[in-house]
Parts: sequence; structure tokens; C-alpha cells
Amino acid sequence: MKALIVDDERLARLELRRLLAAHPEVEIAGEARGGEEALALIAKLAPDLLFLDIQMPGMTGFDLLERLEDLPQVIFTTAYDEYAIKAFEVNALDYLLKPIAPARLAAALARVRPSAPPTRLEQVFVRDGERCWIVRLPDIFLLESEGNYTRVCFGSERPLIRRTLNALETQLDPAMFFRTGRKQIVNLKWIAKVDVGAGGGLSVTLRGGTAIEMSRRQSARLKELLSL
Repeated sequence: MKALIVDDERLARLELRRLLAAHPEVEIAGEARGGEEALALIAKLAPDLLFLDIQMPGMTGFDLLERLEDLPQVIFTTAYDEYAIKAFEVNALDYLLKPIAPARLAAALARVRPSAPPTRLEQVFVRDGERCWIVRLPDIFLLESEGNYTRVCFGSERPLIRRTLNALETQLDPAMFFRTGRKQIVNLKWIAKVDVGAGGGLSVTLRGGTAIEMSRRQSARLKELLSL
């Protein structure tokens, strides 16, 4: 498992390297002192895991995540309780409060999932003002296009992400997501009911009650996919 350490403090990076020496399953592929350097290294190294400081000059850890298209798994490292709490709300793998205790590091690493195929999106980082989330793809029931942005629908939340629906579609698993029309992509696992609409196309109702009308062309594709 390839890991990248992102922290503006040299001593913090050295200490984390020392602690990770007890975990040979983790290969430290590189270190970054800030957000811009991290962006370049992530593009070059494609790490499976980020050890990410939150409060860094120039670009915070949250700012960095917002600029990533393919999001690795994230373990936050922070010296500040309020950032630790916010990181936990973001639903990262874990957060480690500095100075990092070896037992807490071991517990965080135990939560790391096997890497997904690189061509498939596994999770996205979403920010709405001061609130932010790392959202697993199975939890998203609907993606809606709004110009150069996409509205990500999960739980009761509907924040926007700075990526087009077309760009996202290329990275989605077609066994999970289906393009119902120009503006929307639905999670097939969230479909509760399929009805025939007035024009002959299908009407899909998702769990929670969201209804989506489909064109005849896409309806025919969905019928074939679902063996209707």
C-alpha cells in the first residue's frame, strides 16, 4: 500500500515515518510540505493512502481534497482538536491527534480498505461552505448536472461539486450508475420502483421518493439492463 505524507512540519513528517516503520505493509512513496507539492506528487505517484495535515499555510488539507479528482483514502493528522472533530465529520478513515500514539496509528491503519481499480471512482470529496464530506459512491443515490457543476445527492444533503456530470460519468462503475438523461445519473441500487410514463418512457422512483422521468431511448436501455 503506497502512502504519501502531507505535512508542513518537518519534524512531524519524520515522526510519522518513524512510527510507520513498524508497519511494513505501508510503503511511504513520498512526502509533501504543502498542498501544491502534494497535488504534483499525487498525480505522479497515485498513492492509495494520504496522511494529511489539515492546517497548513497556503492550502489547507480540505482545500487540497477539493482539488483532487481521484480521491485516495485519507487519514488526517492534526494538532488541533477542532480540526480533528471536523475531520471526523468528513468521514475520513480516521484522524490522528499529534503527538501520534502508536496504538492509534495501528487502529487507523486497520481501517484501510483494499485499493479499488484505478479507473473507477470510489469516493468523492464534497464541500458546502464550512461543511465537507468524503462520500462513498454507494451512498450517492443521484447526480444532477448544473452547468459545469454536479449536485451530489446523499442522505439529506445536496451540495455541488466542481466537476461536470460528463467528467464524473467516465469514472463511475456502470454496474452501479445509470445515465437516465442529459441531466441525471442514478444509482441503480437505490431504485425502488419503475413505472411506465404517459409518453411510453419509464419513470424511476428512488428510495426516499425522488422520481425521474426518462426518455424512450434511455428507458429501452434500462429495460435491457434490468431485464424488465
